[in-house]
Amino acid sequence: MRFEFKLPDIGEGVVEGEIVQWLVAEGDAVQEDQPLVEVMTDKATVEIPAPQSGTIIETQGEIGETVAVGSVLLVIDTDAVSTPDQPPAAAMAPTVEAEGPVQPVEAPQPHPLAGAQALAGPRKVLAAPATRRLARELGIDVAAVAGTGARGRVTQADVVAASCRECGAAATPRRGDARAVDAPPAQPVAAKPEESLAGSPPPAAGIPMPVDGAPLEQRTPFVGLRKRIAMKMAESTRTAAHFTYVDEVDMSELVALRMRLKAAAEARDAKLSYLPFVVKALERAFALFPTMNSTLDEARNELVVKRSYHIGIAVDTAKGLFVPVVKGVERKSLLQIAAEIAQLAQLCREGKATREQLTGSTFTITSVGNIGGMFATPIINFPEVAILGINRIHDRPVVRDGEIVIRKMMYLALSFDHRIIDGAVGAGFCNEIKRYLESPGLLMLDMA
Repeated sequence: MRFEFKLPDIGEGVVEGEIVQWLVAEGDAVQEDQPLVEVMTDKATVEIPAPQSGTIIETQGEIGETVAVGSVLLVIDTDAVSTPDQPPAAAMAPTVEAEGPVQPVEAPQPHPLAGAQALAGPRKVLAAPATRRLARELGIDVAAVAGTGARGRVTQADVVAASCRECGAAATPRRGDARAVDAPPAQPVAAKPEESLAGSPPPAAGIPMPVDGAPLEQRTPFVGLRKRIAMKMAESTRTAAHFTYVDEVDMSELVALRMRLKAAAEARDAKLSYLPFVVKALERAFALFPTMNSTLDEARNELVVKRSYHIGIAVDTAKGLFVPVVKGVERKSLLQIAAEIAQLAQLCREGKATREQLTGSTFTITSVGNIGGMFATPIINFPEVAILGINRIHDRPVVRDGEIVIRKMMYLALSFDHRIIDGAVGAGFCNEIKRYLESPGLLMLDMA
């Protein structure tokens, strides 16, 4: 029976989603609840499972295409149910990697190079066109190569490694390829005079040599989270009048306090970073500067000042930048905030954060302290009106009471929408945060 599977309602207020990756292809047999497609909504990527078992007759929508809730995603023949000896459909699904679209094809009997991973009969080989071309140029049977990529995909690195094993020489993709191989340096061989190029010395051992015909560029689909981040950044810089105020903070007392509290926090299963202290300092500063905790409703031409503090924490992951939200920080302790930040960050890195956990922020913190640098100019998480950047803590000589001493210093970088926030207000807000970070005991007094 022909069954049309439509994009379901996957969250309150969600009316559309962007196709990030197809996990199945036409002709694949699927089981009920097997993931079919990855769809991006807001900043959450979700896998849509199969409602029934059967065979995929047709897929509708290209990667990067936005489809409305209720639109047909694919068609399943529910009368054709997979048998146990069929390989999982997801294992044969074409994916999109940096090297180009993967094309599954029938392969001949495995070559001895495939080792223990070789199969007894014909199998599907996942490899990008560029990888197949490289294999042909090196005289390598791509079906004989054991793939190390996702779902057993054969990469250019696998092909080059197979070539090295065959000829005993180091062959490396040319500079600019999507993937390179950390091959051991080739041993220098004394060339006969007649074998050297006229007027040119033989190539030095260990220097990567280009492979003729290998691609000089790579193209990656600009879809999913990366595209959504780009849209948000463009909207923010196009709309908000960015102004960045930078000040330095003496973090010496806070560093010492955190060191004293780390063991007690770990005994309560919490990893105490500096972020919870910054969040609590923000909470105190909002009391004096409430407009900093607001959003701009341009459709109604209204500034919406929030009475509850929902702090977004920028988290860098392999898939891009996520901003999970710690909600109602005014009702939570330092340890509760620390535990929630760690939990949300882990969910983002695993790709399991929900739409609810990624929306609703009223103010955002971005931290690049673990990367380095002095300070940056963060871009506002529109429609919020400000964002705080915290940076690396480093030892630096400063003057205290007429003497040069070494203190642990850090820069705060506050970007705000100058249409809403005046420079004096932004500076005063930053100074209030600085006051609590330099004298963290004040946080304890205010919590009493």
